[in-house]
Amino acid sequence: MHLYGTQKINENGHLTIGGVDAVELANSYGTPLFVYDLELIRDRARGFIETFKKLDVKAEVAYASKAFSCVAIYQLAQEENLSLDVVSGGELYTAIKSGFPAERIHFHGNNKSYAELELAFDTKIGCIVVDNYYEIDLLKQISEIKQQSMRILLRVTPGVEAHTHDFITTGQADSKFGFDLNNGQADEAFQQVKDHQFLQLLGLHCHIGSQIFETDGFSLAAEKLMQKIGAWNKEYGFECTVLNLGGGFGIRYTEEDKPLEPQVYVEEMIKTVQAFCAKLNLNLPEIWIEPGRSLVGDAGTSLYTVGSQKTVPNVREYIAVDGGMSDNIRPALYDAKYEAVIANKANEQKESTYTVAGKLCESGDKLIVDARLQTAEPGDTLAIFCTGAYGYSMASNYNRVPRPAVVFVENGQHQLAIQRESYENIVQNDLPFTLNRG
Repeated sequence: MHLYGTQKINENGHLTIGGVDAVELANSYGTPLFVYDLELIRDRARGFIETFKKLDVKAEVAYASKAFSCVAIYQLAQEENLSLDVVSGGELYTAIKSGFPAERIHFHGNNKSYAELELAFDTKIGCIVVDNYYEIDLLKQISEIKQQSMRILLRVTPGVEAHTHDFITTGQADSKFGFDLNNGQADEAFQQVKDHQFLQLLGLHCHIGSQIFETDGFSLAAEKLMQKIGAWNKEYGFECTVLNLGGGFGIRYTEEDKPLEPQVYVEEMIKTVQAFCAKLNLNLPEIWIEPGRSLVGDAGTSLYTVGSQKTVPNVREYIAVDGGMSDNIRPALYDAKYEAVIANKANEQKESTYTVAGKLCESGDKLIVDARLQTAEPGDTLAIFCTGAYGYSMASNYNRVPRPAVVFVENGQHQLAIQRESYENIVQNDLPFTLNRG
């Protein structure tokens, strides 16, 4: 059994996280329940930051908060001296409400609204990552009306396809994101912003995909961006002060996954950028990265209570849990794979094979197919590992199922970070039918 971060098996044979018994957490807070190991998140964040410091390279490590957003995780990011990547007005509003320093917030998105961009200006965030010509027009309007400057990066698609799932590759040419680096779009965007009185162009941004286990893609993307920066420097004297190479660093979900340590990705990026700066006689820009999944993914564990069971003779054995695709859509959406353990029997041998089904009214609501587990009984606590990224953040009220609670654990202590939704929460925005049917 592969354990993550502070996970251990205690003398009672129970899984513990952050020094806290997972079964006690399930009993105290109910299930489904997301449990985050804060020590592991801190270790991951420090690993990225310290690598840049060790190599004496100026940098910002921005938590890509679409992976998991809430007030408490933003406050933890601030404690660890991270910057913050937000992709919507809602994430930006949450960050501001959390007290996160606005100057360390970067705003992404391929269709930011006028109102969202106004909020970015009003809260004086640190940078907007510009995605398209429409957005350039909006930024010019808002900045001129407000007579207010804004730092920007141009997001480009470098034409690099990472070895990852088709649904989560974003750096290739056929993408809804960014200006194409190879067909003149990036050059046109550069021309539109380079001399604007209020838009301060820092440099370029790219993101080549997610759950990447190799450094080659990042190095190739950095090479392509540096070539373009070198061309702009030679022709226009443009000085790039920031190069943002995105995120997408992989984590281990199952034994098939072979992730690299954070510093390996960082070191390879830096080598490539340094080599091109020397070759083109350019100053080394700040290097920004945006880890999301690699900060919180394997720090999150989902706890469920086992309910019904069904045997299909000579086919499979089902166990059903009290959550499912409403709190983890990734298996249905991406065919994502996970490993699990019966948390109250964690020291027993895994002798049975089950398909773990959710309670949602969809035949595709399966969290794990053919999971090797300890023999399961109704009332057992099932722990599914590595659900910290894109679990809660993509959760829904499908079938009017309330969203789970979220708990943080560290050094034997635990704290509620997000309350469990109630049925009343679900109907609070519903209005009665009042149309005149006469």
